[in-house]
Amino acid sequence: MSCVLKGVVPLGLVLLVCGAQGFFLPNVTHLEKMLSKYQQDRPHSRVRRAIPRADKEEILMLHNKLRGQVYPPASNMEHMTWDDELERSAAAWAQECIWEHGPTSLLVSIGQNLAVHWGRYRSPGFHVQSWYDEVKDYTYPSPDECKPWCPERCSGAMCTHYTQIVWATTNKVGCAVNTCQRMNVWGEVWENAVYLVCNYSPKGNWIGEAPYKNGRPCSECPPSYGGGCRSNLCYRAQVVKCDTKLKDKCKGSTCNRYQCPAGCLNSKAKIFGTLFYESASSICRAAIHYGILDDKGGLVDVTRNGKVPFFVKSERNGVESLSKYKSSSSFTVSKVKVQDLDCYTTVAQLCPFVKTGTHCPRVRCSAYCKDEPSYWAPVFGSNIYADTSSICKAAVHAGVIRNESGGYVDVMPVDKKKIYVGSLRNGVQSESLRTPRDGKAFRIFAVRP
Repeated sequence: MSCVLKGVVPLGLVLLVCGAQGFFLPNVTHLEKMLSKYQQDRPHSRVRRAIPRADKEEILMLHNKLRGQVYPPASNMEHMTWDDELERSAAAWAQECIWEHGPTSLLVSIGQNLAVHWGRYRSPGFHVQSWYDEVKDYTYPSPDECKPWCPERCSGAMCTHYTQIVWATTNKVGCAVNTCQRMNVWGEVWENAVYLVCNYSPKGNWIGEAPYKNGRPCSECPPSYGGGCRSNLCYRAQVVKCDTKLKDKCKGSTCNRYQCPAGCLNSKAKIFGTLFYESASSICRAAIHYGILDDKGGLVDVTRNGKVPFFVKSERNGVESLSKYKSSSSFTVSKVKVQDLDCYTTVAQLCPFVKTGTHCPRVRCSAYCKDEPSYWAPVFGSNIYADTSSICKAAVHAGVIRNESGGYVDVMPVDKKKIYVGSLRNGVQSESLRTPRDGKAFRIFAVRP
């Protein structure tokens, strides 16, 4: 099997620095028009997907995983999403079977990574990992070196695949794979060459700039992310409308935070209840009614609380709720509070159990808690854990977060449990515990998008 890679280095900033002809990035509308030229397959060809769904999911998952684990850590690394127009433009170029970056007209607006192989099967993720592995030849510049431009720090033949993958402001990717019957690769003709093209937007690899800012993860995210963070990446909360009902959005035991628009105070969307709201209620108007938000909108955390027998009307903060005398699923709203935790904090310390059980503050766990010794960071139980357990190490055990990145976790203290059974999961060996002294426990939940 043979395999080669290729990366693109934009020259726009260099042109500006050297005082040559001005270079500009087209606005979003112009970029969409340029991309649209590459949306369709060739005339009369059979329309088909550019890439299988499983490959697309693997590529996107791996990009975000790798972006979230950069070292030194990034303070402004944005979560990456799949873009169908970038996928279509990548498919159009992959079908050309030309071992060059292109088309030229598009490269002024996008970044691009290329890879090709022949012989035994290699998944797209293999190539993405190979691009990232150029990190071994890359040294992140120190702050005093970037005055005003950062130096290139590549000791190997190529590092631009890596820097494009971890370029903080590049937040969209679209890729395509095509098998070329005959392809000229640096003077050699390869038969049945498997050609991978990944297009990125906004483009990265600007000479004189570092790929990201070094600092505490998510501490310098753009304001448009509304303070959202997921697996060390700037992550947008779900944007909802004034009339969006909880039952339309929330599917699990806990729900993520939502971004409410301005102007919901005078909306006609209905809400039922006080303190506990029926699941057919508007999320945003419930938040205003409870006092979490005002008419300017903002972020709200929502938690499902199971069925309650009835809902009582009231007028609060300019919003009138309705009654419903029927048992139905309920939810509560709360301010977005996030607390950073080390590997040793327990639920007993963070938020001891009280009836009726409620969620603890949303917590952001440190990375690498799996390796902490049990006498400092114990874990007792499986699925339900003793509240003397390390929250973050238990989260790794439960598979809620990855050890390498840490991340956000929701925790709910629950009533006592007589026996906790240990197990080995995700590299963490939890311990068994019989007849615990206090018997309090907790459940742990992933923070879902």
